[in-house]
Amino acid sequence: MPIYNAPLADMKFILNDVFNAEQFWQANENLAHLDAATAEAILEEMAKFAQNVTLPLNRSGDEEGAKIENGQVTTPAGFKEAFKQYADGGWIGLGADEEWGGQGMPKMLTVLADEMLFATNPSFLLYPLLSVGAGMALNSYASQEQKQTYLPKIYSGEWSGTMCLTEPHAGTDLGIIKTKAEPHADGTYAITGTKIFITGGDHDLAENIIHLVLAKTPDAPAGSRGISLFIVPKFIVNADGTVGERNAAGPGSIEHKMGIKASATCVMNFDGATGYLVGKENEGLAAMFVMMNYERLSMGLQGLGASEFAYQNAAQYATDRIQGRSATGVKSPAKAADSILVHGDVRRMLLNARANNEASRAFAVYVGQQLDITKFSTDAEAVKAANNRVALLTPVAKAYLTDTAFDAVIDAQMVFGGHGYIREWGMEQCVRDLRISQIYEGTNGVQSQDLIGRKTIKCGGTFIAEYITEIRDFANGLNATLNFIKDATLDAATEVEAVTEYIIEAARENAEFPNSAAVDYLHAVGLLSFSYMFAKIANAAQAKEGDFYQNKLALAQYFVQRILPELDMRIHKVKAGAEVIMNFSEDYFTNQS
Repeated sequence: MPIYNAPLADMKFILNDVFNAEQFWQANENLAHLDAATAEAILEEMAKFAQNVTLPLNRSGDEEGAKIENGQVTTPAGFKEAFKQYADGGWIGLGADEEWGGQGMPKMLTVLADEMLFATNPSFLLYPLLSVGAGMALNSYASQEQKQTYLPKIYSGEWSGTMCLTEPHAGTDLGIIKTKAEPHADGTYAITGTKIFITGGDHDLAENIIHLVLAKTPDAPAGSRGISLFIVPKFIVNADGTVGERNAAGPGSIEHKMGIKASATCVMNFDGATGYLVGKENEGLAAMFVMMNYERLSMGLQGLGASEFAYQNAAQYATDRIQGRSATGVKSPAKAADSILVHGDVRRMLLNARANNEASRAFAVYVGQQLDITKFSTDAEAVKAANNRVALLTPVAKAYLTDTAFDAVIDAQMVFGGHGYIREWGMEQCVRDLRISQIYEGTNGVQSQDLIGRKTIKCGGTFIAEYITEIRDFANGLNATLNFIKDATLDAATEVEAVTEYIIEAARENAEFPNSAAVDYLHAVGLLSFSYMFAKIANAAQAKEGDFYQNKLALAQYFVQRILPELDMRIHKVKAGAEVIMNFSEDYFTNQS
């Protein structure tokens, strides 16, 4: 059976030493209720739940899968009990406002809790994850009455939530959705249409499911300006808050997926279902983006969790597996062969994964801290700067963390050789489950277009310039013992700054250029961000004694010498331009002659 040991020492190092979390929390009156000891206790309890409850259900859930029969969806054995335990422990509302039954914990902490569940059972976490996202959208845009009706039940786990956007013909281009919302005299709406790829669209974990559905009213403007958001519960909620009659909303089927098979991804049919408008008509997309942006960071955490899980198992396998001898002589004379850890290529793969995990974890906490500033700070300037940083880095957190994680998981699988392709070792499921993270909540190509278009070109590079200034200020403050990471980070900042200016100018001359350069630019920003994170890690570690801290410095050296050079390649590809891509005719792609 695959192993998993929550990396609590690394998590505590990131919180306490790299980001001085307790000092940050105590300086904010809205977070002063939290200290390091409490945070560590929360992480330790989540580690127990992940290791003892969700990990044992991961493979069995994959093999059994979610099932649908006579319009009723059931989750795999053990999921219902695990969900109740998770809900009873208050985990769904860990980061939610106390007003609605949550615990008010900061995002810096909840990202680490989520990492552990994504590492041990991504299918399981997707159920409460969508509930939390739905709760955030409602908290931002719903009426007070709607909040009182739905939020306490969602955060208690009695009810769950979904996000119903995609239709068979409309994915990224939501402006062409066909789901209709016909107004009734009593203020409700009749919702009619079909949605696909709906995570947790139906299941047996909660007594009610609150669907947040995008639809268009009869007189709505064309395109995305005409989208409204509606609450469509599986069961109508009575005036006293109890569950009433079944609504005309239900699953038509479950998608047959490559991975995350225990997660019920449904085709949902709304046949004149009763819906309740959230906010104002034609302003639904803004509300839904609150949920989508939360889920996008969460997908980055799915990548991190999978990469950590894969690394731990590959490292253990490499330690135990004997094969061949070291190039410098026998290392284990009492054995028939040496551990495969004596081979440089095996170490390369493991170090790639380990470096990805360390930098990704720091980056997730960093983005979480920016989100905490936007939510809890009373300093208007700090909130404005943090909002800009979140806007810039959300697509990076989603796309770069999942792209690099997938590479890391493939490396970890390769460490196993042929055994990595066999289910018993857990790697093939890990690969299958992780693949979706690069696709849903907007493919990584779409995230890259968002970064280069709306978050860079549209604002004239202001967001990235502010970020680079922050990075330079930090790097310039490092002492001489850290020149290796200081110089590398400053050089990377200069290169990204220059290529950003190049992109803005090239976009003026060729409208097709940004889309062609987007993925490489996002990876360039990701590499700069990881260098920044390793600079923070090295700065925190260099003043400490012991192997734990010295290994942080050694890994930062590895990143600088073996991973960061990819930046030059990415920039070279950006500057190759759009013509070499766009000069092919459309016929070329289907003409086989």
